[in-house]
Amino acid sequence: MPPVQDQPVAGTVVSADGTEISYEQSGSGPAVVLVASALADRSDTAKLAGLLAEDFTVNYDRRGRGASGDAETYAVAREVEDIAALVDQVGGSASLFGSSSGAVLALRAAVAGVKVDRLALYEPPFVTAEGDAGPPVDLAEQITVRLAENRDGDAVTYFMTKVQGMPGIAVFFMKLMPKMWAGLVSLARTLPYDIAVMGDTQQGRPLDAEEWSGVEVPTQVLTGGKSPAAFGRAARALAEMLPHADHRALPGLNHGAVVMAPKKVAPEVIRFLKG
Repeated sequence: MPPVQDQPVAGTVVSADGTEISYEQSGSGPAVVLVASALADRSDTAKLAGLLAEDFTVNYDRRGRGASGDAETYAVAREVEDIAALVDQVGGSASLFGSSSGAVLALRAAVAGVKVDRLALYEPPFVTAEGDAGPPVDLAEQITVRLAENRDGDAVTYFMTKVQGMPGIAVFFMKLMPKMWAGLVSLARTLPYDIAVMGDTQQGRPLDAEEWSGVEVPTQVLTGGKSPAAFGRAARALAEMLPHADHRALPGLNHGAVVMAPKKVAPEVIRFLKG
């Protein structure tokens, strides 16, 4: 793996609705923008960004997270505009790498006409088969109620156990690490954003080809070999649907690999982005 060439340089860009989006950039050459998942900001993708810094890597805080601003009301289109503003900032076109719901947001940016060169996606959490486990059908309501009652920690716990499938005992031990838990709770208010990004794509039915027909750029869908089989089924369904896509499983990895094992994800991303 090539060494990191320089330290990240922080900056901000103003999105179409006036919201300031904070980012770090490093390296030079064709840009790749990293799109984080639910309950994550750019600190979660910082190690991956460092490994990709041979090229021009842009690691940003999605709105409402980290150093980025937010608006009073949310729409997925605003997050797409944030990506578009970043792409304009780095020269008018860029590749995107997204993980989990961030992968779906990257897909939506491509559909919306953002000038995307290539898409690298790690485990977009579509649920494409009726027998595969998806989140509760009233997920949005459950999260909204907890946030309205200022039970942000409970919202995080609910999301981790009911959506991410984390055992309750694991969440219990996370709560014993105050700094980590406080960081997660600080992102609770953005959970409805990721729920909106996913839409109804986790309800156990085939993907709507028309919904993703605007994705015409080279796309690689990555999954971990240790992840539940549903991720692989969804990845293959997406790759078969898109005109210039393929699927690759990375041995020994699971859904948290972008944060927990970036050194095993980065080489495949680099290989794909370099064509």
